Amino acid sequence: MNEIPTVPTYYPAKPQPRERAWRNQREEKIPVELDSSLALQMLTGLVNEEWSHSPRSKYKVGLLQRKKNGIKINTEQNALEFINNSETSTVTEFVLLGFPGCQEMQSFLFSLFFVIYVFTIIGNGTIVFAVRLDKQLHTPMYIPLGKFAFLEIWYITSTVPNMLVNFLSETKTISFVGCFLQFYFFTSLGTTEAYFLCIMAYDRYLAICRPLHYPTIMTPQLCYILMSSCWVFGFLNYSVSTVQLSELPFCGPNIINHFLCDMDPLMALSCAPAPITEIIFHILSSLIIILTLLYICGSYMLLLIAVLKVPSASGRQRAFSTCGSHLTVVCLFFGALLAMYVSPTTDNPAAIQKIITLFYSVDDPLLKPPDLQLMKQGDEGCIEESP
Repeated sequence: MNEIPTVPTYYPAKPQPRERAWRNQREEKIPVELDSSLALQMLTGLVNEEWSHSPRSKYKVGLLQRKKNGIKINTEQNALEFINNSETSTVTEFVLLGFPGCQEMQSFLFSLFFVIYVFTIIGNGTIVFAVRLDKQLHTPMYIPLGKFAFLEIWYITSTVPNMLVNFLSETKTISFVGCFLQFYFFTSLGTTEAYFLCIMAYDRYLAICRPLHYPTIMTPQLCYILMSSCWVFGFLNYSVSTVQLSELPFCGPNIINHFLCDMDPLMALSCAPAPITEIIFHILSSLIIILTLLYICGSYMLLLIAVLKVPSASGRQRAFSTCGSHLTVVCLFFGALLAMYVSPTTDNPAAIQKIITLFYSVDDPLLKPPDLQLMKQGDEGCIEESP
């Protein structure tokens, strides 16, 4: 009986320490393999928020792209160099997911935000034209009101029109340049608004605490200088951060789970980590929010002391009316900013971050015109009846 000869199977032995040292010295390239389960997980996790925020996601996407293109992967260092190469930075547009839903839901949201936008433009535009056309209102008491309403029109315009277009669009895309322009104008206009609230708090302080000196201190020239400084410093604060962020390589996914371009979603899509840029942005945002809020709170502490010294009950009521209206504006704006940029929000779901951003970027400009009108109605009697 003839037996079929068998060929012995030899298994290569693991390299010994001396052999491994020799290979390392020769810089031998060991290929990196990607199994199908990892590839499927990487493909299906591009839209997942937690996956997109992972620091390893950028490297995995680069590995998968090279594997699909038949490019040999040697080392992690070569793969990272491939990712950072300018030829792979092919992201020319971003996708803003916004508020996902069926077509009926998108139509409803479009109608809702369109009505909010129209009412905001009408409310603030009425104040702008009233102050502009009536020469009796060309005083330091009413000039900041008109300029602040003008600022609110531009602030809501930086986000809502693009949001309305995305509600009716199937692609929901925004260009690379348009995304960073929206980020720059949104942050700059928000910073300018915080500075404007400080000026209005100073105006309230002079009107109530020093009413006899108000006409000589708050002159039209000083008023215009203060407002111009708000615009200049508001647009200078985030100019460097915007340029640094736009120069980062974006070669992986381009999906932003938000309705606008903000710092954290853009940093998550960058192929190269930039912790210094992110830290500088958050430190600057925290300083601006906290310092302006402390200044406003300090002004109102002095206002409260002065109001309690008003002898007449009607004077105290008018003073509390104008201060209460301004405090309402401050609480609406700074409350959402503190929750978004100062408190830790990395673990919050994307829906919570969208709601917070929606509140101070869309709802806040809609609610401010009635508060500003109440504020100025109380200002007329504050100067006469304050101590």
